[in-house]
Amino acid sequence: MGVETAAADLAQIEALAQAALRDLPDDVRAIAATVVLRVVDWPDPAMLRGLGIEDPLELTGLYEGIPLTQKSVMDVAQMPDAIWLFRRPILDEWSARGDIALADLVAHVLVHELAHHFGWSDEDIAAIDPWWE
Repeated sequence: MGVETAAADLAQIEALAQAALRDLPDDVRAIAATVVLRVVDWPDPAMLRGLGIEDPLELTGLYEGIPLTQKSVMDVAQMPDAIWLFRRPILDEWSARGDIALADLVAHVLVHELAHHFGWSDEDIAAIDPWWE
């Protein structure tokens, strides 16, 4: 896929993320299906404050939840684990780079956030996301 030239809307970013999820290995995809995907324009100000981030353009994605490596069967989930993708920061990074397909950047952000869910190392991420090569 070539580098796109038009800004994607929320539905297009979500479609790119869903396509990236479909491309994951079967075992990873099955577990990733338990995580809620949320695509919004901007991170919530409370998210930014909680992370100590002042510029919302610095946050392209966020995992909210308890990593699988830290979960216990005794845990009572208050909210489902979720991955947030932030359209405007993603588009800003994509535009600034100018040399990659938007689909590749969305997939990279998604896999990075899934890494937090799975408790993956950089080597684990590299096995799934060629961005890291």
